[in-house]
Amino acid sequence: MATKANWNYPTAVKFGAGRIAELPEALKSVGIKKPLLVTDAGLVNLPVTQKTIQLLKDAGFEVGVFADVKPNPISANVNAGVAILRAGFHDGVIAFGGGSGLDVGKAIAFMAGQTRPMWDFEDIGDWWTRADPKGIFPIIAVPTTAGTGSEVGRASVITDETTHTKKVIFHPLMMPKIVIADPELTVGMPGFITVGTGFDALAHCLEAYCAPGYHPLADGIAVEGIRLVLENLPKVVANPNDIEARGNMMSAAAMGATAFQKGLGAIHALSHPVGALYDTHHGMTNAVFMPYVLVVNRDTIEAKIARLAAYCGLQPNFESFLNAVLALRQKLGVPHILADFKVDTKQRELIGDMAIVDPTAGGNPIELTRERALEIFDRAFEGRL
Repeated sequence: MATKANWNYPTAVKFGAGRIAELPEALKSVGIKKPLLVTDAGLVNLPVTQKTIQLLKDAGFEVGVFADVKPNPISANVNAGVAILRAGFHDGVIAFGGGSGLDVGKAIAFMAGQTRPMWDFEDIGDWWTRADPKGIFPIIAVPTTAGTGSEVGRASVITDETTHTKKVIFHPLMMPKIVIADPELTVGMPGFITVGTGFDALAHCLEAYCAPGYHPLADGIAVEGIRLVLENLPKVVANPNDIEARGNMMSAAAMGATAFQKGLGAIHALSHPVGALYDTHHGMTNAVFMPYVLVVNRDTIEAKIARLAAYCGLQPNFESFLNAVLALRQKLGVPHILADFKVDTKQRELIGDMAIVDPTAGGNPIELTRERALEIFDRAFEGRL
């Protein structure tokens, strides 16, 4: 057999309602005595965060808090957090929140003991080997959204504010040591965030499934993740207190991030520059691009999508799955066109240039040429399937 492949799977995950109570013990088990809790500005003062901080204080931890994190985090956020971590003599990080808090928390822990600039560790070739592994602090991840899956990932997406480019910072030791996946923490999410993060999870699973290459483990995880999103995202929007559905969405998010080690594709390759240039919500931007990318990739993925549709209880053809995505978008209020996000065509050419060099572009089922990227952008701008 000539086929060869490399497979990796995530860290220890403590899943279930109420598991946040185990956070103090998780810290002790990895040797963190003085944690820095990293979250975003919108989350830091909410009850879910304050209760967690109090939980740690009651357990005897001297916990610091860093929340200067933008929704699309920039390098300045990481640099500021590293300064706080060092000044407070913290010995580990609790990455707490959605994608932005998780990504920045992981990047802060990674950069804590490095001497080179962060961009020297971009996910290009073997650049990760430049890092000093002894300078990487332990991480406990606590997701409060069900979308990004960053809690089980070995990388962070950070925007270079000088070039308005999203870059992936990677190192194997950026993987959190333990994940506390407690669906009760997601109950207070605003509807917009619930929908956007849910579509992010769907995009991760879908693009991983469609990416070329041999990875049947990732494919299997991806198709079940897709089914979970299609069945449970409408439930959590209709009833935010549905803990079982919340748990299924949290599982789907982790599954998407586990599966996309196989690859992503044009949805993310276009969403990244649009998000960096227009500061749009990442998951919602993925949701807008999703059907247009499916249509453009159709000739290559039609048979795979037919099998996926059958697994999800739909008619076993491409159209049924496309229609299911369109119906879900419409039901949950996802914009159909980019203009609804106040995205214009002024930077159309730049978006095309940025999309084809985005690290996710190589996972598209067909080559993402500049012309093809611009075709997808035009379709999403005009609402033309």
